[in-house]
Amino acid sequence: MSSEQHLQHKRDALQEHYDLLAEKLKRLRRDYAIAADTLMRFQLEKQIEQTETELNELAQQLDALEQALSTGRLYRALLKLGYREQARTFRKFIEAHSVAAFLIHGSLYYGQRWLLNRLVIQHVPNITTGKIVRIELSRIARRSDSAALWRELGGRVGLGRQSSNLEIAERVYQWWRTQNVLLIIYDVDCLSEAFLEEIIRDFWLPLAAKVRETTSQVNQFKLLMFLVDYDGCAGSWNIPFVEKLEATSKPHNPVKLREITKFSEDELTNWLEFAADELPTKLIDEVETIQIILKNSDNGIPERALGEICHLSGCNWYEQEEKWLRL
Repeated sequence: MSSEQHLQHKRDALQEHYDLLAEKLKRLRRDYAIAADTLMRFQLEKQIEQTETELNELAQQLDALEQALSTGRLYRALLKLGYREQARTFRKFIEAHSVAAFLIHGSLYYGQRWLLNRLVIQHVPNITTGKIVRIELSRIARRSDSAALWRELGGRVGLGRQSSNLEIAERVYQWWRTQNVLLIIYDVDCLSEAFLEEIIRDFWLPLAAKVRETTSQVNQFKLLMFLVDYDGCAGSWNIPFVEKLEATSKPHNPVKLREITKFSEDELTNWLEFAADELPTKLIDEVETIQIILKNSDNGIPERALGEICHLSGCNWYEQEEKWLRL
C-alpha cells in the first residue's frame, strides 16, 4: 500500500467515525430537548459536551489528512511540469546503461535540485536504497583548491583524508559490487573548468571503466553521478560531455542534459490541462492563472513558478521543499 493509499484509508475510517458521532450527537440533543428529569438532562448535557469535543478533534484530524492528500496530489502534478527534454534524455541513457554521469545545468533558481530529485524518483527510485554520497562544493572548495574536494570525497567514502583519487574510485567500485551507488556533486559552478575536467578524468572515467569491465557479469546494480551547476557555466566549458546517445555508443564521459529554460506560457497551459485531475479546483477555474504564475515568477523562472503554483493551491513551497527534495 502506497503512503497516499494509507492516508486515504485512514481518512475514510476517520470520516466514518465522524459520521457516526455526528449521528449520535443528533440523538443526544433530541433526547435532551424532551427530557424532563433534571439528572437525566445533566447526564445528557455532559455526553453532548464530550461528543462535541470528540467531533472537533476528529474534524481537525480530517482537515490535516485532507491537506496531506491535497499536497500529495499537487506534488504529483508538479512532477509533470516542464523538463521534458532532460527527462527524455535521462530515461534513454538509463535504459541503455547501468553506469552514467549527468550534468544538470541552468541559471540560478531554475530548479536544478528539483530536476535531480524528479529524475531519480520517477526513473530510478530504487537507487536511493543504496549508497548515496553528496558533496556540496560551495561549502568546501575554492576554484583553485582541488585538494579540498579529494579530502572531502575521501572522507565521505570512509577513507583517510589523504587518499588518492584512485583509492576513492576503488572504494566506490567495491560498494557498487553489492549495491546501487549514487554520487551527487552540487555547485560544480564553484569549480574552475580545469578542476571539473580533473574530477572527470582522474576519478569518474577510471571508475566508470572499471565498472563497465564487470557489467558483463550478473551484477545489475547502478552507478550514477550527477554534477549540479547552479550558474549555467559548466555547459559551455571545453569538456567532452556527451550530448547524444548513439546506437552503439558506451559513453564514459558525463551526459550534458539540455540546459534548463523558463517555463513558457504554452508549457504552463498544456500542463494545467493535462494535470487538471490532481490540481485544486480554484487553480483550474481561475481564468488568469497562467498570467498570474508568469507575472509572479519573472516570466517563468522554474523555482519561482513552482512556488507560485503552490501559493495559489494553498500550499507553502518553502515548507514542502525539504519534504519533496530528498536529495
